[in-house]
Amino acid sequence: MADQPADKKSAHKKFGARHKARRRAVDLLFEAEARDIDPADLVSERLELAGSDDQVAPVNPYSRTLVEGVADDLDRVDGTIESYLQDWTLERLPAVDRAILRVAVWELFHANDVPPVVAVDEAVELAKELSTDDSPGFVNGVLGQVVQVASQVRAAAAATGADQG
Repeated sequence: MADQPADKKSAHKKFGARHKARRRAVDLLFEAEARDIDPADLVSERLELAGSDDQVAPVNPYSRTLVEGVADDLDRVDGTIESYLQDWTLERLPAVDRAILRVAVWELFHANDVPPVVAVDEAVELAKELSTDDSPGFVNGVLGQVVQVASQVRAAAAATGADQG
């Protein structure tokens, strides 16, 4: 067994549609930030393009949910991330790490069908695929702290009806 190749591409195949949707959401958030445009506007633009051009990949509904969700709740998501950064600011993080953390924090706060451990594991996987060698541990450390408050945030949102749209 020790002579099996540690091929990243073969490991990548085990990921399903939700993983691909998260990765696309990270890509879209990254692109929106690089272009300095609203992420929700970028998704709308991409949906329109995909409808009229076969060369443009369609946007998975879950990718759209994630990007629009992050855009709608950006201040709280960023404030949460920033509150757990030690000796760092959100602006100093690599842009891809910012996007990964934003998706994961939004899922922890709003995606009731995603267990917290899944949101964290997915973010760590994305950091392994897309970012630096230090990023998976960093992302895991930040999200490990966010998980502690996520259930309270969800309960407060449910109690006040804050998730009505």
